[in-house]
Amino acid sequence: MKHENQKFKILLIRDWLDETDELHPLTIADIIERLKREDIHAERKSVTDDLMTLSEYGLDIESLTIGKKKGYYLASRAFETAELKMLVDSVQAARFLSIGKTKRLIKKLAALSSRGEGALLRRQLYVSERNKSDNESIFYNIDAIHGAIAEDREITFLYWQYDINKKRVARKNGARYCISPYALVWDDEYYYLIGYDAEDAKIKHYRVDKMSAIRVSEQPRKGGDVFDQIDMSRYTSRNFSMFAGEEADVVLDCDREMIGVIIDRFGTDVSLHGKENGFSAFVRVAVSEQFFGWVAALGGAVRIASPASVHDAFVQHLDRVKEAQN
Repeated sequence: MKHENQKFKILLIRDWLDETDELHPLTIADIIERLKREDIHAERKSVTDDLMTLSEYGLDIESLTIGKKKGYYLASRAFETAELKMLVDSVQAARFLSIGKTKRLIKKLAALSSRGEGALLRRQLYVSERNKSDNESIFYNIDAIHGAIAEDREITFLYWQYDINKKRVARKNGARYCISPYALVWDDEYYYLIGYDAEDAKIKHYRVDKMSAIRVSEQPRKGGDVFDQIDMSRYTSRNFSMFAGEEADVVLDCDREMIGVIIDRFGTDVSLHGKENGFSAFVRVAVSEQFFGWVAALGGAVRIASPASVHDAFVQHLDRVKEAQN
């Protein structure tokens, strides 16, 4: 008589194959022994039939000879090891994720690989506590924002900052912010909400890890006509570290070796004009202190040529920085 666990036989074999690779195959005898521990009776032919069924279903099952026996392993998966390593590195680098959430995500990513590769991914885990958020509710925030966007609703929330004692305190004396959410973007290792503030009639950005107590309003979103005119990929490249400012068409005179820096920042669609010992870049940016800081950090290799108003504002920025150091 078949045991009630018998119906799980092929599913268990499927799970065990997930752990395998070319260095860690499973023989028919291994599978039978594991099934026995699960109180499931199996013969060689039935296990072979199950492997054939799984192969026909789409699993990339390969075999190799181990002594006088044949071993079976999963030759390919949805993610290659290099792809998983890239995702693990991204999770480790993401500042908006807490240490606990980082470790849990990496454990889940490692489970998508073979037993040996998963152990390697976990051994390579390094999490810098200094650069990680302490907000464990980040995923709840993201879920709430996505829900509001799908339902075409405004959201309200508290937005906090640190005080001198490293304690979180709500901005605006605890008053709730009201924003129409339109997009979530990852920039400079943080997640940002891009939304429309109807009271100020402008687009604003908020770091999602600094938001709390998000509520989805019954009020419909506003500012849709503004967002319909935005190319989000271009928009994010113009805003440095997501600090908004008045947009302007700016000409940058650059040393020749800066071409990679300019393309990294503005993309391959940026308009360039070659000149002796360098080039000019024609870009559209949100003019802000962060943009000026980016130009200053390049040590004179990138210079604001026009318009004069942006050039003069940059010089005033440098003067303020200089005065603050005296």
